[in-house]
Amino acid sequence: MKKRFSVRLFALGIALGAIGGATVLVVGSYAATAGYGYPPSNGSSSSARGATSAAVGVARSRLGRILVDGRGRTLYLFEKDKSMASTCYGACAGIWPPLTTAGKPHAVQGALAARLGTTRRSDGKLEVTYNGHPLYRYVGDTQPGDTKGQGLNQFGGGWDVLSPKGTKIEGGGS
Repeated sequence: MKKRFSVRLFALGIALGAIGGATVLVVGSYAATAGYGYPPSNGSSSSARGATSAAVGVARSRLGRILVDGRGRTLYLFEKDKSMASTCYGACAGIWPPLTTAGKPHAVQGALAARLGTTRRSDGKLEVTYNGHPLYRYVGDTQPGDTKGQGLNQFGGGWDVLSPKGTKIEGGGS
């Protein structure tokens, strides 16, 4: 009887351990998709219909007021983009991920809704534009407020943060 009880208790412990591990796995999955890490998503927020739309806002930085995504990550323009069409693909998009959206982008925290738009990328995704400029993030910016991509010249053109008016800000990054 005592041996059977121990075996059952051991089996119960394993079952509870498995449930606990599953809980950690589920919570960890939620954290990765809910915006607690960078860059698991595109700076989007979910609507009631399940579609995601990117948010563009304004934040203060040492460069002045700049455009940021819905998580406070700095947004950049690529000087090589001469129209609303993106020229950043492949390795470029790996370093400078475009801000994409599945719905209409929305302005928050001082951004101007009238300057927001989208352009269709060659992969079919919609990239957010601001004042006619396709928007990108920089993988070297690991925290809100970082501007490490500012002034870099990569992939055939310069990269600059944008003001709330949608014009480039020139100067050094952080």
